Amino acid sequence: MGGLVSGVILATISPDEYVREVLPETHELWGGKRTFESYAEDFRGMADSAYLKRRRFVVGLYIDEVLVCSCKLYDREIRWGHKTLRATGIGAVFTPELLRGRGYASVMLGALLDEERDAGRDLAFLFSDIHPVFYERLGFIALPSRLLTLRATSLDGSPAGGVPLEASDWAGVRRCFDALEAERPWSFKRTPLVWDWMRGMWSRPVEASMQRVHLVVRRNRSLIAYTLGRRIPSKDTFVVDDFAFEGEAGRAVLPALLRAAAGDLRRVGGWLPPSPARDVLPRGSVRPRKDAIFMLAPLTSLARSWWSANRAEVLDGRADAYWSADHV
Repeated sequence: MGGLVSGVILATISPDEYVREVLPETHELWGGKRTFESYAEDFRGMADSAYLKRRRFVVGLYIDEVLVCSCKLYDREIRWGHKTLRATGIGAVFTPELLRGRGYASVMLGALLDEERDAGRDLAFLFSDIHPVFYERLGFIALPSRLLTLRATSLDGSPAGGVPLEASDWAGVRRCFDALEAERPWSFKRTPLVWDWMRGMWSRPVEASMQRVHLVVRRNRSLIAYTLGRRIPSKDTFVVDDFAFEGEAGRAVLPALLRAAAGDLRRVGGWLPPSPARDVLPRGSVRPRKDAIFMLAPLTSLARSWWSANRAEVLDGRADAYWSADHV
C-alpha cells in the first residue's frame, strides 16, 4: 500500500481469520459476560449483515505476513443541508498485548486514513476508550461526549399511552426519527441498511440483569413517539438508547413515555442526545463520559468546510452532536 515499507501491508481480514486470530484476544476486553462462542456468533452475525457486507469490514496491519494490529470499519453518511459527506467509522482498534508500544496502531490508522481519503471519503470518526491524545496526533478532534441523568419524578407522570413496539412499527419509528433529525443543520443519516443493522443490535438478548423496554405511542394509528432502552434495576436506572417524536403531540408525550419506560426505577439516563431532542427533557445532571469519547478527522476540503461551519456550535453546545446508536 502507498506509504508503507516493503513487507508492511494494510489488508482486509476475512471473518474466519478475525474469529481465529483476534477474537480470542479481545473476548476478555469486549466480550462482557458472553461466552466466547456467543461473542464469536455475534461478530459473525454483524459481518454477515447486508449493511456491513457492502465494503470491507475488518482490516489489519501485517508485517511480514504477521497480523500485528486490526480494526473494524463502518460506512456512514452525514447530511449537511443538501450536501452529503461520506464518513468512515473506525472501531475495535486492537494490538495484541505483546506487540504494544511499537507504533503499529499509529501506522495502521495513518495508512487507513490515507486510503479512505484516496477513496473519496470525506471524514473519519471513532469513539475513543483510551486517552484522546493518541488519536489527536493523527489529526482527530475530540467532541463533547457527555452523560445525562434525570430523576424519573422530574418527568411528566401523566399516562403516556405507551405500548410495546411491534415489528410493524419500525416504519413509524424511522419516520419519527427522520422528522426530528430534519430540524438539525447536520446529522448522521440512517439509511435502510443502517436501520436494519440497528434493529438487529436492539433485538439482541441482554444480560439477565437487564430488561429491554421498547415503547411507542400511537394516535389514530400513526406512531408519534418512541423510546428504546434497557431497565437496569441494579443501577435503579432506565438507560435510553434512542428516542424521537413527530409533531407537537409527539413532543408533548415524550417525557411521559420515558417515565413510563422507567416504571418504578428512580432514574432515567443515557448519552446526552442532540438538539432538538435534548430540548424536550429537563435539565438533569450532565457530566463528561470517561470512555467512548467521540472524535472525528476531516479528510477533504468539503469536510473541513463542514467542520468550520459547525465547530463553534458543536464544541460549545448544551447538547451533544450524535446519538448513542451512532457508536461503533
